[in-house]
Amino acid sequence: MLKSKVAVQVISSGMLPEDTLMLGEAQMKQLRIPQGQHITLRFGSFSRNVKAIPIAKFEGMRVSQSLAKKMGIDQNATLGVRYKEDTSSVVLGPLIGVLVSRDYPNMPDKPFGSISMFCRELAQACAEQGAYVYFFTPNQLGDMTSVSGWVFAGGWKKTSMPMPDVVNNRITSRKMESRPSVQHFLKEVKLQHTTVVFNEKFLDKAEVFDALKKDETVARYLPESHLLRNYTMLNAMCSRYNSVFLKPIRGSLGKGIIRITRAESNNGYLAMFATASGSRKQMFNTLEKLFSTISTKMKTIRYQIQQGLQLIEIQKRPVDFRALVQKNAKGKWAITSIVARTAGDQHFVSNLARGGTLSTAAEAIGKSNLQNGINKHEASVRLRQAALHIAKGVDAQIPAHFGELGIDLAMDTNGRVWLLEVNSKPSKNDNTPLNDNKIRPSVLALIQYSRFLSGF
Repeated sequence: MLKSKVAVQVISSGMLPEDTLMLGEAQMKQLRIPQGQHITLRFGSFSRNVKAIPIAKFEGMRVSQSLAKKMGIDQNATLGVRYKEDTSSVVLGPLIGVLVSRDYPNMPDKPFGSISMFCRELAQACAEQGAYVYFFTPNQLGDMTSVSGWVFAGGWKKTSMPMPDVVNNRITSRKMESRPSVQHFLKEVKLQHTTVVFNEKFLDKAEVFDALKKDETVARYLPESHLLRNYTMLNAMCSRYNSVFLKPIRGSLGKGIIRITRAESNNGYLAMFATASGSRKQMFNTLEKLFSTISTKMKTIRYQIQQGLQLIEIQKRPVDFRALVQKNAKGKWAITSIVARTAGDQHFVSNLARGGTLSTAAEAIGKSNLQNGINKHEASVRLRQAALHIAKGVDAQIPAHFGELGIDLAMDTNGRVWLLEVNSKPSKNDNTPLNDNKIRPSVLALIQYSRFLSGF
């Protein structure tokens, strides 16, 4: 099955019947499309019986305006093309649907809020790479035959689109993702249209750690970690470690993290609470008093309790790492980027939302207080190995389909790498600094993996 791209020209319906498409003679031969016969044209879930007519000395495909409109294409586009002999089908694509949390129709320049630049970049990259993308929200889910989606064609506009070959689930709200209408859509689009959905669901910290404990390759990266159920567990962990972290199992952006440290002076305990404005400190004479304060929060928030680590620091500010790991054109996990995040002055968590700063992993390791005698290049290599092992572990141990993961890693002063958390909805705001109008590797990887999934 030969594969290539084709420039699709939309021409006036008066000049070309809707059931006819014209193709360059050489391309028809290359794709082995039978001349003058009725075949099926497919684009996502759209299909139409058409007659293919060859044109000498012409490269590309011509379709009528009315046919293009039904496909959701209203101007010239370059698309991947292949011919499937078994079903006599000319297939165009891949058609990618990105399911986002919300849109703002009254903001035509930024219809998707803070991720509008990412959406524009993905649309631009698809146009260059021979793919087609649209964006839609849970409020635009209809009858499973078509979707009201946003496309970029000189500007953002809404149009009716077929069901896509691939859905990238970018919903960033757990509550929204768990809506019955969303769950019904994700299930039915796979059953009815053999659409592939990736990043199907959120991960929570307890689920990830419990699953990865079963994987020998990955278990060595896991700090001791449990679901915090009672005082006995808090006491046991605080007896074993000088510091422990309590992390909301469904938290993000460093919200709600509590660090508990044993105070050397008076056998009390210091709790540091991560807040938007900085860290709030509170001393407790006993662990019981500290637990009674936390237990009121535990009525609404479930916490993961995790062994505290002696992280590398730059000028007494802790450093951790975010690896973006994505599946590539062959469907294999590959590292797109690893950035170091150094905590802000008033914070003990490193998220950019909390005033953290970005640098390359090598730069941060070079400036850090990593113990003497540890090879800094090898330390960087261990970070990459860990990220790949963990991504493969998530694939093997958690029954859901993921195409990209944000993996938060830490390194202790001995150079050992630890897993902090895995995020199945990695941020599209701060992965890597934007280069001048260049398409980011993370965006290209999404298209390449979508091509792989859809056979293009």
